Amino acid sequence: MSEPYGAVRRPLDRSARVLVAGSRGLVGSAVWRHLAREGFTDLLGPGSSEVDLRERGEVFDWFAEARPDVVVLAAARVGGIKANATRPADFISDNLRIQTNVLDAALEHGVERLLFLGSSCIYPKLADQPIKENALLTGPLEPTNDAYAIAKIAGIVQVQSVRRQHGLPWICAMPTNLYGPGDNFHPEHSHVLPSLLRRFDAARREGAPRVVNWGSGAPRREFLHVDDLARACLHLLEHYDADGPVNVGTGTDLTIREAAEQVAEVVGYRGTLEWDPTQPDGTPRKLLDISRISALGWQPRITLRDGLIETYAWYVDRLGSDGLRL
Repeated sequence: MSEPYGAVRRPLDRSARVLVAGSRGLVGSAVWRHLAREGFTDLLGPGSSEVDLRERGEVFDWFAEARPDVVVLAAARVGGIKANATRPADFISDNLRIQTNVLDAALEHGVERLLFLGSSCIYPKLADQPIKENALLTGPLEPTNDAYAIAKIAGIVQVQSVRRQHGLPWICAMPTNLYGPGDNFHPEHSHVLPSLLRRFDAARREGAPRVVNWGSGAPRREFLHVDDLARACLHLLEHYDADGPVNVGTGTDLTIREAAEQVAEVVGYRGTLEWDPTQPDGTPRKLLDISRISALGWQPRITLRDGLIETYAWYVDRLGSDGLRL
């Protein structure tokens, strides 16, 4: 039997100096936790007050002093459908600068192993389902987040270009829709699951008889717990080396309406769920083909229900009994 595409066996030295760029965010914090649990002893995660990744000089100065051996590039400006649709210039500008600065500095300072985290929104809006990695650049993007997607596509191409020109074993992973402890619960800028958790929690607290959600509820989405993604990041760094990106997901999806019903159940909301079809739905379906990473020996472990229970508990713990925080 032939080896899976890109399969390698390259364990990382647990004493290696690892930069987790974006360590304060949802993904970066999960990667940090997982690496710490796996015995990594020299983790670096400077906050924006220490180095603004959009500022090229600051990034190069930081790399010159810190000299990381491994980089996980999880830093990005992210947001839900409304944030992407209303602030596309911010999303493309910030993400292009963050990526270019970190990748260029990593190259100049000889970082041997690097993982760039993209997003499933890089794929065409009407791609065949489930979406294989080779669907990239085969059709038009979803207009509501095309600026963010194009920035991420540029990051993929830059990593591939470094591989071709310099021969470094840098790789790219494309996670599906993420959620979990540490998520952004902002009422306007959050993604779908934290937005639903916040909305239903507020409705339960206030005794609201109904909750109106954006869109028709018909689009299908796949959701991955961020701790599963963190495990995938280390797994890929140690078991994958090839030019093509790797999808990271669960391989299963459900409608937004079904997701909302699960959230309502977890939160304990007993009112009516309604839908506003005048608001955008986004991509009709986005399910990733995860056969490439599955062949490398990785599988998700956390069910959506278990993940929602954990995430809601995290949210309530930080919200406080007054309901005013976050």
